[in-house]
Amino acid sequence: MRLAAFLAALGLACAAHAAPSAPAGVQKESALESPTLRSIAGWLRAHGASGYLGADVAEAMGIGGDAGGDSLPARQRGFRNDQVLRIAQIPAEEGRDFVLFMVQHPDDQVFFYFSTVREGLKKAFVSIPSRNVVAPLERHEAERNFRSELLYWEDKAATR
Repeated sequence: MRLAAFLAALGLACAAHAAPSAPAGVQKESALESPTLRSIAGWLRAHGASGYLGADVAEAMGIGGDAGGDSLPARQRGFRNDQVLRIAQIPAEEGRDFVLFMVQHPDDQVFFYFSTVREGLKKAFVSIPSRNVVAPLERHEAERNFRSELLYWEDKAATR
């Protein structure tokens, strides 16, 4: 139920504002990113639950849903700890290459880290749904937080 509310809020926030481009200077994948993203994507493919990424959210992220406004089928996992909800998603369809991390904090901030397995971090931004605000993250903050998410999900994949 809370996941559905979170995804609905995400859809509204993203539909109202186009997702900004990757923070300036975000480097191509580091030595950590590619193998870790590949591992996380494989784990989600094997152990993720069926779900979807709303067409409006996919459009705002620049990954587009199917023609006609349908949602994009996804494999996903989510965990909550210390009132922070984390969700990782990959496309259920073969031929699409992305990993999306969403981190919702209790202070109404939702962070998004959009990456591809081949290229690493592509976009990073924060959404504050109650204020209808979407803003890009600074390069340093985006890279630091993205690496933290990689480590978090790598640990989940290794222990579950």
